[in-house]
Amino acid sequence: MNIKFGTDGWRAIVGEDFTRENVELVSRAIGKYVFDNYGIYKTIIIGYDPRNMADEFSMLCAQTLANLGFKVLYSDKVVPTPVLAFNAKHLDACAIMFTASHNPPEYLGIKFIPDYAGPATKEITDEIVSNIGCEFETNVKGKLIMTDFSNAYFKKINQIIDFEKIKTGLKNTHILFDGLYSSSIGYFDKLLSSHDIKFDSIHMYHDPNFGGGMPEPKPQYMGEAIDYVKFHNNPLTLGEGKLALEGGYVAFANDGDADRFGVINENGEYVTPNEVMAILLMHLKQNKGYEGCFVKTVAGSLMLDIIAQKLGVEVVETAVGFKHVGEAMRKYNPIIAGEESGGLSIQGHIPEKDGILANLLILEAMAYNNISPCPLGEVRVSLAQMQKDLRDFVGCEFINTRVDKRLDNMDEVKPTIEKFAQMNDIAGMNIIRKDDKDGIKLYLEDNKTWILVRASGTEPLLRIYIESDSQEKVDNIKCFVN
Repeated sequence: MNIKFGTDGWRAIVGEDFTRENVELVSRAIGKYVFDNYGIYKTIIIGYDPRNMADEFSMLCAQTLANLGFKVLYSDKVVPTPVLAFNAKHLDACAIMFTASHNPPEYLGIKFIPDYAGPATKEITDEIVSNIGCEFETNVKGKLIMTDFSNAYFKKINQIIDFEKIKTGLKNTHILFDGLYSSSIGYFDKLLSSHDIKFDSIHMYHDPNFGGGMPEPKPQYMGEAIDYVKFHNNPLTLGEGKLALEGGYVAFANDGDADRFGVINENGEYVTPNEVMAILLMHLKQNKGYEGCFVKTVAGSLMLDIIAQKLGVEVVETAVGFKHVGEAMRKYNPIIAGEESGGLSIQGHIPEKDGILANLLILEAMAYNNISPCPLGEVRVSLAQMQKDLRDFVGCEFINTRVDKRLDNMDEVKPTIEKFAQMNDIAGMNIIRKDDKDGIKLYLEDNKTWILVRASGTEPLLRIYIESDSQEKVDNIKCFVN
């Protein structure tokens, strides 16, 4: 038995560690946690994404918990993680999601979501793991009810997003939805269709193998969407280094369980999660009047700090991982909270990543950024132009990269991080500040460059994040750390 709960639940390869026997053990362990902390009458809701055997394993879990005496609401179809998480809050229930998020197709996982609708804390997952193999009995007869979780979620999203603004404000913009074979199919597209917002689509069916790629909305896995945008926007191309005119295509996608987002602008360029968070912070603050702080992780771009400062918004920084972000959301009620890997949520929603909401918010932000009509007709700001305006607002363009440094064994991880922590300069620049909330983050004297060194947590690997305002500085630091 090799069952460990990491940052976002337990994940393993189907047929190896992810077996019926282990799933039943974990299901019982979660049941005991719920019983001990909430009682037998706490409802448990269960959902699954399109992964191989996710439906079968999730039904096994549902039957196991119903047999133990719980009332179990089981999704009648593939469901995104944010939809299930919202229903945990809406129904005052604990949730269990069968997903491995953006991991390779051979993986499956179990994610426990308490009734506050965010990632389980380490204290909670430690208790679940300690329950494995422990038995408990009740005298209550449980039941299993097939449930559609989409309607409550749709109602909430309709309260957050101004779809009429999108419909009228982006009447010349074309939307491409790359279903990417993920769980967002039947949710993102249905929300647009229900408001008569037209869009094109590709990869609109559930495939456990995700088309032979990875269920991750990054440029290397969104190649067809990028080619689609470039092909259809070709007449709008103004030349080398120019921006596409408004009226072109923009593309959106989600990962396997739809808690992460992917955005492609009119030039066929990937809009980084840092840029998405920055655009949405400005949109929510300036256009929609949201008040509060901004939550980011220690690996988030310095660009975000600069924008927050200019907007008069306090920044709360957490360790890497949405469980930390989610905790901060519950504590501070921020305008927006997110991480550089492509997950975010906003005030008034849930303390859990929602990639569907993120994509819709970008469309809404674009719709709000209309320019007044001119003599030649109505002209609007493109997403590519919004990115340029963002860089102008900040005063520079930040360049980010990550280097994965493999070590010989786990014993080398801590001493190597400590060596970085003892440094006074890197690549010819003095270190002026250090932050140890997650590994060690070193701020350099130009106030535009930093390096974060943190452990992967699961293997002898250091994740080294680098950011600066020039490629030369980034390259010099990369050479130094290698």
